[in-house]
Amino acid sequence: MMNMTQRNATCGNCTLKLVAIAYRRAPWFRLFREPLKFGMRILAHIHHVDPSEYRVRTPECYNCIRFYKIGLKEKSATFRWLHKWINPIFDHVIEKIVTEEERKEAKEYAQTASQGNVSKEKTETWMRDIETGFYRKSTGGIRGNEIRGIK
Repeated sequence: MMNMTQRNATCGNCTLKLVAIAYRRAPWFRLFREPLKFGMRILAHIHHVDPSEYRVRTPECYNCIRFYKIGLKEKSATFRWLHKWINPIFDHVIEKIVTEEERKEAKEYAQTASQGNVSKEKTETWMRDIETGFYRKSTGGIRGNEIRGIK
């Protein structure tokens, strides 16, 4: 059930896309990121982070790891401390793998998607073959449309 006091979801960068690119270019990057993602998953469970607290204007962005990260920043002092030290390293590593142009595109897409101004075709093209979020499409994980009852 959706929370009635939803806040607008904003995103400054489509990390999901950048990570998908990084996984293809540098398979070792998965060994760096997956333990971080697992730790976030555990902390999100412990702190009862609910991504439905955020109004997502682009349905395909629902349940993105970004909303767990935002929730953890609000609810977990442990996450904030870890994020302060790990995020700069993560950003540095990903900047070495992904081009400046790709980072620019990810930033533009995220800002457009946050405002709900992205076409369905653009979203489908952008999200194609991305399997790097909290839940995988192919394994029957929770997806935004399923949660909202949209077929």
